[in-house]
Amino acid sequence: MVYSSRVLALLLALCISVITTLFLSLLDSVEFVELVVGFGISFAVGYLLTFLVLEFLIFREINKIYKLMSKLKKKEFSNINKQKSGALNPLKAINEEIFSFADLKQKEIDELKKLEAFRKEFIADVSHELKTPIFAAQGFVHTLLDGAVNDKTVRNKFLKKAAKSLDGLDVLVQDLLTLSHIETGQIKMHFEKINLYALTEEVFEQFENRSDRKEVNLRIESPQRKVNVYADWQRISQVMTNLISNAVKHSHPGGEVLVSFEITKKNVIARVRDFGEGIPPEHIHRIFERFYRVDKSRSREKGGTGLGLAIVKHILDGHNTKAEVESTFGKGSVFTFKLPRGKHEKGDGPE
Repeated sequence: MVYSSRVLALLLALCISVITTLFLSLLDSVEFVELVVGFGISFAVGYLLTFLVLEFLIFREINKIYKLMSKLKKKEFSNINKQKSGALNPLKAINEEIFSFADLKQKEIDELKKLEAFRKEFIADVSHELKTPIFAAQGFVHTLLDGAVNDKTVRNKFLKKAAKSLDGLDVLVQDLLTLSHIETGQIKMHFEKINLYALTEEVFEQFENRSDRKEVNLRIESPQRKVNVYADWQRISQVMTNLISNAVKHSHPGGEVLVSFEITKKNVIARVRDFGEGIPPEHIHRIFERFYRVDKSRSREKGGTGLGLAIVKHILDGHNTKAEVESTFGKGSVFTFKLPRGKHEKGDGPE
């Protein structure tokens, strides 16, 4: 809105002419016609003078400021709720615009400060996570170089440990790259109709050795074997891999990991349940953060990069859904997410 000096000039001129006329009426020698002429002259002169003063000294500059604020607002903050001020109070309107703009800029500064703090914390976490496998591998290699390489038994043992540390480092780097690519949009989702039951069976096969060593039973509970959803096979495979890996890792020996599917009219609700350690209530809201571990020392002993659940979160975000968790400390946890059902096609049979 651009403010006009004409309205205010008219009002001020009217006030001046009324005051002039009242003053002239106090004189006995002034006739009515003279009062009318005096009113007209004082009104015209007052309007001309006030218009020139307001237009060239005040309103023109006010309108420039207001137009500039409007352009800035539209360019950067199109969602500002404009507070209306009267046409006779442009200074108040400009003050409101400046205040709104400054408030949004302060929010932007606060957000940048949070991002900076997050960046510093992330770099510290990455540095710490990288140092562990690197230092371990360095220690084993330097021990071999110091003479242990001549002992075949020690050599094989230390080379295996160094290789294990480097394998862990490779997994960490790959997880970091995956997370970075997802967050920056470099990984595009390829949506298609996939069988979530068959996908889970393939993931179970990857954990047969680990679950057998720990005597953890892997089981799928579903009313049918064809559980079609519309999703990216590779990314949902990562989701199931990370959730099942966590479930096996935190299960008690002799326990069970249960994957179940609930089929509704529009969605398939997938649940990954274990009956192991569980998560303390104060930690549940942070478990999807990068590198966050409930018990850092024990989690590191069990392996893992601390990025699995963060990857799960971002992949499901890309599917317009999210992971939810319910847990009872000491009794186990259940992770839940839902995906849209795949469209029924002729020849598929009942879904």
